[in-house]
Amino acid sequence: MDDMAYRVEEVARALRVGRTKVFDLIRAGELTSIKIGGSRRVPARSVHDYLSRLIAEAA
Repeated sequence: MDDMAYRVEEVARALRVGRTKVFDLIRAGELTSIKIGGSRRVPARSVHDYLSRLIAEAA
């Protein structure tokens, strides 16, 4: 099964940005996040949608 949600650090590594930038994107509503226990996770769909918006804006 493919990963359904990523840790903030994993998203940061995939986007080649820092953890702070990922938290900024979450606060700005650009990325959706959920809490599982005490851990913050970003659904894979949210990352995909964010990248799709960036690509559309660049076109």
